[in-house]
Amino acid sequence: MAQFIEFVGNHWILTGLWVALLAALLLHRSKTGSRAVGTQEAVMLINRKDGVVLDIRDKKEYEAGHIVDSLHIPAAKLKDRLAELEKFKSHPIIVVCKIGQHSSDSCKLLANAGFEQVVKLRGGMAEWRGQNLPVVQK
Repeated sequence: MAQFIEFVGNHWILTGLWVALLAALLLHRSKTGSRAVGTQEAVMLINRKDGVVLDIRDKKEYEAGHIVDSLHIPAAKLKDRLAELEKFKSHPIIVVCKIGQHSSDSCKLLANAGFEQVVKLRGGMAEWRGQNLPVVQK
């Protein structure tokens, strides 16, 4: 512990930059981040709470394989097609993308539109397939 305090004292600029970067990262995550669920929790939401899976990938990826009974609305068109989801406002909505990195913006859009229970699938379809869960192909 004494070495840590000595390091901070000798390198206060470096330490200050590190703290500022950490604060910026936490602030960014709190504004853009949405709750992420794993595959097991997603299956429980679907089966026990009538969760709705919203696949935001493009058409080609969706047709190559998607979760059973998932709704397909590409991320680029989601804002224009929110009316299609109105009947699911009280249901949990699980947003799925390719690897789980692009679904945060869609979750934020849905939350701002009044959807109460919006989560994203951690790892996206890559994780879903990695867990050998059922996939439908067209």
